[in-house]
Amino acid sequence: MADNTLRFELVAPERLLASEEVDMVVLPGSEGDFGVLPQHAPFLSLLRPGVIGIYRGDKLERRIFVAGGFAEVNGQGCIVLGEAAEPVDELDAEKARQALRNAEEDLADAKEPSESERERLERAIRVAQARLEAAEAA
Repeated sequence: MADNTLRFELVAPERLLASEEVDMVVLPGSEGDFGVLPQHAPFLSLLRPGVIGIYRGDKLERRIFVAGGFAEVNGQGCIVLGEAAEPVDELDAEKARQALRNAEEDLADAKEPSESERERLERAIRVAQARLEAAEAA
């Protein structure tokens, strides 16, 4: 890895979405968005549903939706393990709208869900909302 670039890898269960040298990535951390530049201090972070921005120079080159996961920044670069991920330009706004409606209906239809079931249903709504926002912003 050159000192002026960052090795970035994004792995989701279904495929490897990125494995490249970049100038910066901006990730949707659980506590807020954060940028990673070459030679960043090592750390781990949970990711919330949102969009990863991949930069070359000062230009946003690609945007990838991630449903959540983990990011590790270390001496070799930045590795993201995403729960699910897809390029923003492949998102379909109408499908995202329908997924949000379905998730909201699932929660409304749940009769006295357990705490863990309620958390799962609410998380599905948050993921669907973030996917719709990403699709509409594309």
